Formats: sequence, structure tokens, C-alpha cells
Amino acid sequence: MPGPRPVQPEPPRAPRPGQLRTRAEYLAALRELRTWSGLTYRELEAKAGTHADSLPASTIATTLGRTTLPRERFVDAFTRACGLAEQDVGPWLEARRRIATHEHAPPPPEKDEGGEPPPPASGPVPRWRWAAALLAAVAIGAGGALGVQALLPDDSGPGEPRAAVGNPAVPGLGLKAVGSWAEIRPARSPELCVTEGTDRTGRYRTAVAAQQPCAEAALPRVYLEPVGEGAVQIQWHHPEHGIGCLTAMREGPGRGLLEPREACADDDPAQRFRLEAAGEGEERRFRIRPDTGACLAPREEDTAPGAEMAQTRCSDGAEQEFTISLTPPP
Repeated sequence: MPGPRPVQPEPPRAPRPGQLRTRAEYLAALRELRTWSGLTYRELEAKAGTHADSLPASTIATTLGRTTLPRERFVDAFTRACGLAEQDVGPWLEARRRIATHEHAPPPPEKDEGGEPPPPASGPVPRWRWAAALLAAVAIGAGGALGVQALLPDDSGPGEPRAAVGNPAVPGLGLKAVGSWAEIRPARSPELCVTEGTDRTGRYRTAVAAQQPCAEAALPRVYLEPVGEGAVQIQWHHPEHGIGCLTAMREGPGRGLLEPREACADDDPAQRFRLEAAGEGEERRFRIRPDTGACLAPREEDTAPGAEMAQTRCSDGAEQEFTISLTPPP
């Protein structure tokens, strides 16, 4: 008489992100998810292709080996490629947003024994708010950079066909769906470029967008990535500080200025910029309008080097006009 049939062990469950609290925990969980899937990087690349996602094996390896929080696009495409169902992908995206928001929340002000906040610390202004990271786009060249930018459809939802690469993402600019390196100059001061600067008032003590002599503005490099509906992210790429998305600040001591933040989100109005045709002349000009409803211009219409980029009420003024040149990869 045959004995009892052996009980088949239940397959291991996929890692869950609900209790993750830090960037390190999140990255470790993503690596664990890859192990759970049982797929190699090449197999994940092929699996992503079945979902109309572009996820190069080199991008997966680079992203999982970094210490910075991956982009939402990567998380969406990667978790699907690992075999998670639609209802299981959402919690990974929510956990990423939660961790990113917590990391960039301002600390409570310290008070001295007299109950008053301490004066600003003396010394040089800290550079770059976002954490240092490996810069995959620079390390693996232009091809890798384009691979990173092409992780999800531009103007469509997850799983829908990607827009044709030949279609310009911004009318009048020739920007393709995969994005491009670029140079942004105030139209009134063509010798200046929009790049890293400081708040000259000293009220905000981390890096902000400002106009500087182009000859001195080799870093950070600017990358325009289309995020749908005619909007772009303005990314700063730096070999030491990583990738940061310019963010229009709406509160706090930096209100009205723009700073680079490591936490990038395609649906954040403060990180979505519309490039609208503006002005007249032989060289095409653009008005840069964040989805917060303002327009960008040098603070107080200043034409001097070092003037901060500020959010201001939109008008037909030349101070709100910029020229944008698409540049070759580094």
C-alpha cells in the first residue's frame, strides 16, 4: 500500500516593501526581488520588452549596485519584469515615494538655551543638496544614458506602446522621446548658461539654479528628459553628485528658487517644465514654465553672472526668454 504523498513546499513569496524605511533597505529589497525572480539581467531585459518597457541589462546592474534611490520608471519596469502583478507593483512605487519624501523632509530647527534658533553656520555654502552617487550616464557613455531615459513610455501609461522616437517631444526644439543633453541660456545674456549657483542673499544655503559664464559651467551637465504632455524634466548630471532634477521650491527659505533633488518624480508639478515658443528673432526662444503655474526668469530681471533663476508671474517680457541648444553626449 503506497505511503502518503509528500507535501509540496509552497513557493517562496516575493519580498514586500511595506516595512521598508531607508534607501539602503529599499535597494536591498530590490536585489532580493531579482533573486526571487530567478532571472538573469539579460532575461529581465527580455521580459521587460514583453511589457513594452526598455530595461537594458547594464542599466539593471548599474542601478542595483548604486547607493541612490532608483527612478520611479526603473522601479515600475523592473518589478514587472521580475513577475509582479499590477496590484503588487503599486506598493513598490509607494514605498519609493515614501522614502524619497522622508529623506528630503527639512529637519526641525534647533534651539539654543535661550530658545532662539541658532544663527546660520559660518563657512562655505554647502554644494548640492542631493547625496553623492555614481553617475551611470557618464560611466557607461551616451548609449547607457539613453537606456536609462527609455525605461517607460513617454506619453502613454504602463504597458502601452512607446511613442515613436522620431516624433519631437517638444514642438520647435527637435527633442526626441529619449531626451537630449542641452544648454540653456538667458536670451538677454547669451554668454551665460543656466547652471549651479548659490542664493546670494544667504537665506538658502544649498545649491540653486543660477546664470553663470558658459565657459565656467562645464558641470553639471544638463539633460532634458520628456515626461509626457509636452513637459520635460531638467536634470543635472554630475560625476560626483549624481543626477538631480531641478525642482521649483514653493515654501521655506528657498521659496521661488530652484534646486536639484535626487528624488525625481515624473508627476511632480515642481519638476515638470513646459518649453513654450516665445519672442521673435532668428534664434528660436522659449519660455520655461513649471507646472506650478509660474515662469522662470533671472531674479529681479538681473543680467549679471550669479543671478538666481526664480519663479515669477508669466509675461511677454524678454527676461523670461531662453535659448535652448541640444548638445552631443559627453
